[in-house]
Amino acid sequence: MHVAHDEGMRIRDLAWLVTLRDHEHMTAAASALRIPQPTLSRTLARMEEELGAVLFERLPTGMRATPIGELAIAAAEEITARYDRLLTDVGNIVDPDTGIVRLAFIDSTSVSIVPKLLRRFRELAPRVQVALSQEPGHEIVDDLMGSRADLAVTSVRPDGDYGWLPLYEERLVLIVPHEHPLARRRTVRPAELAQEQFVTPPAGFGYRSLTDGLLAAHGVVPRISFESQDLATIEGLVGAGLGVAIVPEAFAGLSGTTAVGLATAGARRAVGMTWRTDRELSQPAARFRDMAVAEFDR
Repeated sequence: MHVAHDEGMRIRDLAWLVTLRDHEHMTAAASALRIPQPTLSRTLARMEEELGAVLFERLPTGMRATPIGELAIAAAEEITARYDRLLTDVGNIVDPDTGIVRLAFIDSTSVSIVPKLLRRFRELAPRVQVALSQEPGHEIVDDLMGSRADLAVTSVRPDGDYGWLPLYEERLVLIVPHEHPLARRRTVRPAELAQEQFVTPPAGFGYRSLTDGLLAAHGVVPRISFESQDLATIEGLVGAGLGVAIVPEAFAGLSGTTAVGLATAGARRAVGMTWRTDRELSQPAARFRDMAVAEFDR
């Protein structure tokens, strides 16, 4: 390896590298970064010269990261995330009444507990910014581990060094189109759903595992018609007559669906707040957590 410039790579360069990976096209990445394309091209050439390796394969349709490029991009993501955290931590120490709380949450909480938590925290700490990320539960642990999130509202307490504050339990219901025969029922037994076509999250998602387990306990293997990561989208697909689904009750009826109760004790899901305990929370994040504790730990 040889160094082409005394200054070496900068944090900005690493962030640009990630953007280039995301867009796989020099012009599109430069446009997203709001910089001239030649500036981005020169930066990439300098990084490749410094590392002594080609980071992107040039294709007729764009660009694709090489194996070494993927290695460099993974390191760039870690370094930029850590640098952002450093800026946040320093800012929180200099002025503890400001700063940033990074809150990740599963989508089913976006219309229930998360707005309530944000409203209460705004009253307590109006100058603290809360950066939100709505994502599947299995990605939340990665964000906590990578310091991309300080706190998370999720349905599963992670294994390992994590705190856990129970917030509430949400009732799960079956949703069906208005014209579906089950729409006239108040409740249905899961065993009656063996022949239904289900709209669900993809395999590997925590919520999919939950609903699959609920049905499996009654001898039902769901027949899948469509998959979506987003529960609101799932509700919309059911409203369009493309199947049935099991969702948190708050999502029922948003776009033409009818909720039917599930006659089983397992049709509930616990929701809580979690955070890493192997490192100290920033002051703003600790304030957010302590606010939640005061509201719900009773």
